[in-house]
Order: sequence, then C-alpha cells, then structure tokens
Amino acid sequence: MADYAFMTPVKAGKAAAWKSYVKEMTTTRKAELQASRKKIGMTQEKVWLQQTPMGDFAVVYWEAPDIEKALHHFMTSQEPFDKWFRDKILVEVHGLDLNAPPPMNEVILH
Repeated sequence: MADYAFMTPVKAGKAAAWKSYVKEMTTTRKAELQASRKKIGMTQEKVWLQQTPMGDFAVVYWEAPDIEKALHHFMTSQEPFDKWFRDKILVEVHGLDLNAPPPMNEVILH
C-alpha cells in the first residue's frame, strides 16, 4: 500500500463552497464517494483545511495501491460522481488544470 500527501490551494472566496461540497460528499453522496474510492483501492483519505497568510490550502492524505492510478482516475473517469468531483472540487475550488497530471511530490523524511 502506498501513501501520498499533498497540498493544493483553495481559490480565494471558495472555502465555504468547498466545505459545502465536502459535506455533500459525506452525506447525500457518501455511497458514490465510497464507490469511487473503492474502484481504485483507496483505503484511506483524509483532508484538512490549512489557513495560512498565503491563503487557504487543502492538505490531503491518501493510501492506495497505486497513487498514479488514483490521480489518473480523478482526472479522467466518466462516472457521474467523479465528473462532479472533478468539476466542483478540482476545477472550481482548486483551479487545477486537467490537461496535465499534477506533479508527484518527493518524500524527504519517512
């Protein structure tokens, strides 16, 4: 099992929308969230809101057999929940460019 942690900015003025989307994911869309993560073998997902002088960031921790497969899934899946997640979370809240995979990070201390 691989583990992976990263942070990504929350666009200015989008923290409340992000919290609302996360609440939706953990209540009315919980079964869809679980199915999405199960499909890629994700066993752990934790997300924190980190407020800094440079703005808000999402700090994310994942455990999955293949992190690159998980990233690819989030960027390309055509399942309705995954498309919603991509549109609302990845693009609207975080402003990610879906034309290129995010860079992998480097473990410095384990």
